[in-house]
Formats: sequence, structure tokens, C-alpha cells
Amino acid sequence: MRFTKMHGLGNDFVMVDCFKEKLEEAALPDLARCACDRHFGVGADGVILAEPSDKADVRMRLFNADGSEAENCGNGIRCTAKLIYDSGHTQAERITVETVGRINVLDLYVRDGKVETVRVDMGQPVFQRSALPMTGDPSAEAVSVPLQVGDQELEFTCISMGNPHAVTFVDGVRGYPVEATGRLVEHHPVFPRRTNVEFIHVLGPNELDMRVWERGAGETLACGTGACASLVAAARTGRSERQATVHLPGGDLQIEWAEDGRVYMTGPAVTVFEGELD
Repeated sequence: MRFTKMHGLGNDFVMVDCFKEKLEEAALPDLARCACDRHFGVGADGVILAEPSDKADVRMRLFNADGSEAENCGNGIRCTAKLIYDSGHTQAERITVETVGRINVLDLYVRDGKVETVRVDMGQPVFQRSALPMTGDPSAEAVSVPLQVGDQELEFTCISMGNPHAVTFVDGVRGYPVEATGRLVEHHPVFPRRTNVEFIHVLGPNELDMRVWERGAGETLACGTGACASLVAAARTGRSERQATVHLPGGDLQIEWAEDGRVYMTGPAVTVFEGELD
């Protein structure tokens, strides 16, 4: 199987061009676990399949490092766009990508025939508990809700960006116990399908500092949908304006929650190397 190793701000993926490669569905979870292993495999946060679609220019599927399938991925969708453009599957600089339940529109910024950055229409955020899903009244919004996490009570705003996110605001993220707290929140019984967890320090009205614990992958250097959810949560709770630079360990994303209710994310996509797995 031919693959391309790519990353968006250090959130890295084993990318498979399924316009060319044919994979067995039943083997995909094991493929993800083996390929993502950083000691015995290629090493990555997930495996992404770029597949033909009858609804869009390409269909993206993401399998996390633990073999579970995710609904969406902001960094991964930028890498998918770069993969199909740089591979010659499209010459358009505006494309559509099918994810679970969504069609995303992407604008590609190209230099010397290669995609460098991508602006993604990530759709509208959803606050209702049923969208995550989250226990409780399915029609209720999960904004600034308390949650008992171990021996502490934390406040979360929970948002679906096509995948679930629980955002909490803290005083400084660099020394925060992201792994211990993130693991507890990911597996909290209030989230029957688990959740991604974002820890946010608001630096100013247009600047957020973020670390993320990703469902099925652990702490990663960046999470695009998480950055979108975090900006939305900050704006919704009056902590920021509707446009901000989000600083992640792997770099910066530009996020805007526009007046039309849609969230736009702009950031890079990078090819690292190509290879082959037996």
C-alpha cells in the first residue's frame, strides 16, 4: 500500500489515496493501529483515506490511532485537499470534501503547483446535547455546564463541529495536566461516544492559547475542529470576539465564526514523505 505522510501543524497522518489503492473495509481499524504506532509503524495520530465520492470532489475518512473512526478532522481535511490537488486528481482551487453528514467547501492557496494553505468552511456549530451526543435533555444547549471530573468540578461548553468537543477555560495551558484531565473527560459517562477535550487560555479578544486531548489519539500538537469549537465557545460565553488566532503547540490557526453562523478555518498542510507499507 502506497501512502503519503502529511501533517497540519504537527497533527500528523498516514494518507492513503484510495483513487489508486483498494483496501479491505474489515482491515481498516487494524491498519490504523499498526500504521500509527510510533515505534513499530510509520507513526501518526491517524490514518486518512481520500476516497471517490458521488457527492463531492473527494470523501475523507479518518481512523484514529486506536482504530476508531472519527466523523471529521480540521487538520486532516486540509491534508486531504493537498493530497488530491498535488496528486493531480483536481486542478480546481475550490473543492468540496465529504465527511460524515457534511459537505465542506475548501479554498486552496497554491504556490508553484502545490497547496500551501487551505481555508475551510467548517459549517455551523451545534450546541444541542443530542448532536454530540451527551446525556440529559437532548434539545438543551450544553453551554457553561458544570461537570465533576475526578475530585474537581470544571465548567464546559460542548459543541459539535461534525465531531464532539468539550471546551473548558483555564488560567494557563502550558503546565495544565492535560493528559490526566483529558482522559477522564474523554471517557466521562456523560459522553456515551466519548469526546475531544480542549483546554483554553484566553490571551485577548482575538487570541487564544490551546491544548487538546483528542478522542482516540491522546494529546496532539493541533486539532482544527477543536480550534473552531474553542473560538465558538469563547465567543458564545463572552470571552472573545468572533475571530481569533488560536495558538496550538504545533502552530497557529486563523478561526472566524462569521455572521452567517458558519465557522471558517485557515491553516497549512505539509507533505513529509511518501512510502509503502506491506
